[in-house]
Amino acid sequence: MNIIKVRITVSLIFEKIFGKLLKGHERSIQAKKNIALSFLFKGLSITINIILVPITISYINSNRYGVWLILSSIISWMNLFDVGLGNGLRNKLSQTHAFKQYSRSKVYISSTYAVLLIVSIGIYLLFFLVNQFVNWYAILNVSQASIYNLNEVILLFVGFFCLQFILQVINVVLTAVHATSKVSLISVISQITALIAIYILTLFTKDSLILLVVALSGIPLLVQLIATFWYFSKQYKHLAPSFQLISFSQAKGLLSVGGYFFLLQIGSLVLFETDNIVITQLFGPNEVTSFNIAYKLFSVLVNVFTIVITPFWSAFTDAYTLNDFQWIEKIFKKMYLYWIFTIAVAVILVMISPLLYRLWLGNLAINIPILLSIAMVLYVAGFCWLMIHCYLLNGIGKIRLQLMLYIISTLINIPLAIYLGKIWGTAGVTLSNVFVFLYMDILLFIQCKKILNRNATGIWNM
Repeated sequence: MNIIKVRITVSLIFEKIFGKLLKGHERSIQAKKNIALSFLFKGLSITINIILVPITISYINSNRYGVWLILSSIISWMNLFDVGLGNGLRNKLSQTHAFKQYSRSKVYISSTYAVLLIVSIGIYLLFFLVNQFVNWYAILNVSQASIYNLNEVILLFVGFFCLQFILQVINVVLTAVHATSKVSLISVISQITALIAIYILTLFTKDSLILLVVALSGIPLLVQLIATFWYFSKQYKHLAPSFQLISFSQAKGLLSVGGYFFLLQIGSLVLFETDNIVITQLFGPNEVTSFNIAYKLFSVLVNVFTIVITPFWSAFTDAYTLNDFQWIEKIFKKMYLYWIFTIAVAVILVMISPLLYRLWLGNLAINIPILLSIAMVLYVAGFCWLMIHCYLLNGIGKIRLQLMLYIISTLINIPLAIYLGKIWGTAGVTLSNVFVFLYMDILLFIQCKKILNRNATGIWNM
């Protein structure tokens, strides 16, 4: 009898959960499904990331791991060479998907692949010629004795990046058609393969940065390649690219949309990807490792927050195209509540962070200052608030003010990071981002309010 009661209770709980999930506007239902699945996949992804850190550090040591992190930052700069095509394609596909214009979607996708292939070949050939003349040891502040083949490592890294540059288009397509959970699935499978590869390296090899690049950057590309063929031959066959549909005139249209996104990416780069360079120049690669361990812990909250809001970029495009402002306002209220919850969790996390670092890193001799953890809480607060408003503005193409703010940020962030870094160490570098977030958060909040109230004019409506 008790077993029957338990089954009935569990059944009612599941009915309530799935009833909520399948209730509301069709656009909201799609977003909820993506969020639910993304939580599952991202949870696995975060777990794998946590496991990877101590395994990787023990394999190549703290100093080389710091170099790996800096290389990852530098390579991410090259994402700028898509000149905004990815985000331009994302917005265009969201619009054509809303009106079921699949033939136009195929032209956009085919043209994007063609342009990115040309750009990737150009990047690699240029880097191949320039690489031998660059003193990477001075840039990364490491000795040649610690890494004897740094130029070869970076050349291989860039080669994998160029392949990823092309293969990542499937992620843009899936996001634009409201299938972000599939992007998370691809990511988690890629990380599982990378974890397996690293584990094999620890068994049969020793301390090889070049093999680490193959494991963490090369092998996951196979997953991305398989996913591309799988989705375009099965569920999204109606969007599959074709050589016959390549149109460079349409690519030019994507570039005009993506041009502003390109400039935004430059601003984002300075804000989010230069910290490692500043830290290695001020304190050396070992401090880059300490900084990134703290960042990885608190970025769990950012990742979870991103899971929730990512489906809404394309959903905002869809709603704005159909003049559904009421739905956008409703979603915004929920996002603000979720932001408050995220900050509360961040405060708890900083209180227990010393214990978490000990459990996570074990006997690895890495010190994480408590001031850095506190700075990370402020970083999470500023960044997540910024994302809420940027996702709406990016989705509806109102990015001129955002662009101006990013230009100002690029001028002040690095000097401010160096100044505060000399005062407060790695925490000061993080706080430079926080100060930049502060004025951006206020102004973009005002812009979004004006747009939703339908009284935005001038720069507020551009």
